[in-house]
Amino acid sequence: MLRSLPKLSPLFSSARNPRYLRSAQRFISQGRRPTSRVKIGAATTLSILSKSTSSAIASETAAEDQIQQIKLLTSTDDNYGGVTVELNHPMDSSEFIQVLRASVSHWKQLGKKGVWIKLPIHLAGLVEALVKEGFWYHHAEPNYLMLVYWIPDSPSTIPANATHRVGVGSFVMNEKQEVLVVQENSGLFQGTGIWKFPTGVVDQGEDICVAAVREVKEETGVDSEFVEVLAFRQSHNSFFEKSDLFFVCMLRPLSFNIQTQRFEILDAQWMPFEEYAAQPFVQKSELLKYINDTCLAKMGGQYSGFCPVSTSSNFSDQKNYLYLNAGTLKSSYSS
Repeated sequence: MLRSLPKLSPLFSSARNPRYLRSAQRFISQGRRPTSRVKIGAATTLSILSKSTSSAIASETAAEDQIQQIKLLTSTDDNYGGVTVELNHPMDSSEFIQVLRASVSHWKQLGKKGVWIKLPIHLAGLVEALVKEGFWYHHAEPNYLMLVYWIPDSPSTIPANATHRVGVGSFVMNEKQEVLVVQENSGLFQGTGIWKFPTGVVDQGEDICVAAVREVKEETGVDSEFVEVLAFRQSHNSFFEKSDLFFVCMLRPLSFNIQTQRFEILDAQWMPFEEYAAQPFVQKSELLKYINDTCLAKMGGQYSGFCPVSTSSNFSDQKNYLYLNAGTLKSSYSS
């Protein structure tokens, strides 16, 4: 738990707080003026009475008092009973700790649970202060670090960082039953002589169907259009202990001239599917044999994958794709 401010007792400046009103009336009746005001941080303020003696403010005796104004961190409520803070302005570490403690105390009184603090890279000097106050790392991006804190005494329900990386492999076949394959110039297959489908990682904010087309263009120079997802595989502990989702996609070529991207790709060609499938590496891989069987079934008209259908939802104004078996769905409507 965060410690309260030493020798400070927060009284929120609200008409609903009788203790604050009594203290204010006492100052007015005694003709006293506050001796100092300290303003720190962002927009919201919290009134605090600091006693010059060690007696508790709860006793409400007429001792020498000072009123200090300490501003709270500006926050926005989330949908799960927590708050999010986006820091931007530089602040001295010792001042920041006072504001942070007062803010957490305020959020606790409001019944808040999780606290998310987005710390931009130019305020990285505040990381130590946050960690010492009980915050921990949640995730990092190139320009910020997200730290979190759980206020209640109950077990934290703050969700983990993104758990999966998403990849695509593109099955592209021409009218001659030749499949588009590449040899990699770097990575796991560098120098092995293995021919494989063009593959890659889906970028943030990118749709699977778009990523598959992009990767084929980047690696081979071939233009294509997305047809469907044939299958997908989930694996674990594959990339910095994260899980991996890999989608096998079928694409229809729109051009056939190959222009290899030399930075990642050593070579690319149109290869008869049987020759590709006969490679020893492919024959020894149970996963690749299943993928090849799926591709053959699709070529023979005996298999249907999942087509992207543009949809909207109640959770976002943006269009998104639902991947479904359109042929079977249409048949169910007609039956």
